[in-house]
Amino acid sequence: MEAEELAARWREMSPEEREEAYSPSSCIGRDYSQFVAAYRDRSAEARACVAGWCEYRYGPAPSERLDFFPTAGDGGPAPLIVFIHGGYWQELSKEDSSFPAPAWVDRGMAFAAIDHTLAPEASLAEIVAECRRAVLWLYENAGDLGVDPRRIVVAGSSAGAHLAAMVAVPGWQQGVGIPGNLVAATVLMSGIFDLEPLVGTLIAEPLCLTDLDVTGLSPARLPLDGFPPSVICWGEVETDEFKAQSGMFDGLLAAAGTEVSSFEVPDRNHFDVVFELADTGSRTGRALASILGQLEEA
Repeated sequence: MEAEELAARWREMSPEEREEAYSPSSCIGRDYSQFVAAYRDRSAEARACVAGWCEYRYGPAPSERLDFFPTAGDGGPAPLIVFIHGGYWQELSKEDSSFPAPAWVDRGMAFAAIDHTLAPEASLAEIVAECRRAVLWLYENAGDLGVDPRRIVVAGSSAGAHLAAMVAVPGWQQGVGIPGNLVAATVLMSGIFDLEPLVGTLIAEPLCLTDLDVTGLSPARLPLDGFPPSVICWGEVETDEFKAQSGMFDGLLAAAGTEVSSFEVPDRNHFDVVFELADTGSRTGRALASILGQLEEA
């Protein structure tokens, strides 16, 4: 079945069926606690082994903080990989999000894991604004951090992929007086790019999604001309709806002229596909390294 057909199938579903289709744990027996524990444990190890990492505040809210990991290299301003965690905009934090750092700082890149306020304490519009503010802060402080502001890559998993896309989507940058190419590339893992299927489900209740949110906060419904080069991937052990979301956004980016590499990762599920980002030898890691190499040559 074509991605476009899969992406439209949700319209024939009841809210309960959509809730099941958008429940990523339904593919793994419902219990994803082992993966959350692994995020936390591996992130603690990363903070213990990467020298010189610091926490910074990028905005006034208590959760507007990020962890920055400087590169181990000494070849001048480094590319920066910014990671936004998943959790359906309602769970997890930067404390669970540092695990990819060692793999990249050892290769001459800097890494940052950002926090944002969780729903329902913040609306989705406010969460998007915080993530944009975090990346803007990193851009504006690039010189002090030893970062090349022309080579900022934003990566995210699940809801974090939605937020990464909302940071990269063109249009908002002009309103704050920064270049439209603030984000040089994205890595979008098992993301949600059209919010409408969530409306009416329990998943969306803490977000209080409105029709305006669906229109204005769905990357798939926004103009994509100028969207940066991207890697889109998802796990083999995912629901059809999550696979369809990635396939649909891949098609939209390609139609807009974006260079995009998309693929399914064998044997991975919605919760462990993100570990591919911590392995520079994985297909995801190699695709990201390829993009970074192209940015260095540009």
